[in-house]
Amino acid sequence: METHLADFIRDTAQGREAEAILRRCVHCGFCTATCPTYQLLGDELDSPRGRIYLVKQMLEGAAVSSKTQLHLDRCLTCGSCETTCPSGVRYIRLADIGRELVEELAPRPAGERARRWLLRRVLLSRPLLGFALAAGRAARPLLPQSLARKLHRPRRAGTWPPPRHPRTMLVLNGCVQPSLAPSIDAAMARLLDRIGVSLVRVATSGCCGALSQHLAAGDEAQAYMRANIDAWWPHVERGAEAIVVTASGCGVQVKAYGELLRDDPAYAERAQRIASLARDPVEIVAAEWKRLAPWVAMDRGSQRVALHTPCTLQHGLRLGGRVDEILEALGLELTAVADSHLCCGSAGSYSMLQPALSEQLRANRLSALEAGNPDLIATANIGCLIHLGAGTPRPVRHWVEVLESRLRTDG
Repeated sequence: METHLADFIRDTAQGREAEAILRRCVHCGFCTATCPTYQLLGDELDSPRGRIYLVKQMLEGAAVSSKTQLHLDRCLTCGSCETTCPSGVRYIRLADIGRELVEELAPRPAGERARRWLLRRVLLSRPLLGFALAAGRAARPLLPQSLARKLHRPRRAGTWPPPRHPRTMLVLNGCVQPSLAPSIDAAMARLLDRIGVSLVRVATSGCCGALSQHLAAGDEAQAYMRANIDAWWPHVERGAEAIVVTASGCGVQVKAYGELLRDDPAYAERAQRIASLARDPVEIVAAEWKRLAPWVAMDRGSQRVALHTPCTLQHGLRLGGRVDEILEALGLELTAVADSHLCCGSAGSYSMLQPALSEQLRANRLSALEAGNPDLIATANIGCLIHLGAGTPRPVRHWVEVLESRLRTDG
């Protein structure tokens, strides 16, 4: 794609990065076939190709309006287009650059800016989120049904084994997951403890930065990234083998630290090292399977499971199919799920900022997931888990919890 960037962006790091991405696009349109919003709306501007044109026009100095903002806001950042693209266009990075520029060139109304700021403040603060959830649960009978369904009571975390093994791994503390589902990380800690690995929580680590990154708050995102690097680094120097990120959405972000902080001379080298240590649970379990397999209890009875593979796991981390293999190795029966490449509509803050589209996407995914009459739905990301769970009476669990529940307790 030929580009002629405007003076205001041409000689900047953002401009050079965006231009390199744009030049890879050959207008083929393959991306439209797998874009969830294009499938729903049928509008070219709600496809990756259409949004690429909007960003290109903005970078070339065309007037920016609320229309540009609307179509970029509707993007799920699911990455399905990147998996489909034969030219390797890094669309998500281009969309992030575009969103940041739109915020500068076409500022939102004050009320909308305040709403987004408040959303980030509450979701990214464990104390504030905890208070909001407690208040919401207390007032649940008075809330709209669509909101009340999201306020699940958190499952108890259970015991977290103390650090007692020579082998150690770190875990991302995160922001939303500890309040909504503390049981996930605890299950991972118990699972690793069985095979002689201690999973260590570092109190000063927190949000991965993804929510800020995709809401056009790049400086805020980088502040969270630097804080995590500072928190983890002493443990890395002492030999921690990996940083386990049990939410696949956060995993994509942490694995991108090296790229996102490459221009920061104080953090670039350490950020690259942290990124290289980031692991999704499926990578850990696959690598340690020979040590885990003897613990698997094959006599726990048959169970039908529908697996929802999050976009961040299959398109972001490129680990699609790996969880399926592990669940089948446990003796579980995986039901067929149509259109498994499509997004459930959670997408970080998307379900709160684009509720109508989000609920349509969820209805479509649940229809596919429930077609095989599963006993439960498994997934790999906290956002998908909560979002899907609000639309079905079936239990929705993180696959790590499913795995840990199938392990023997003896020995």
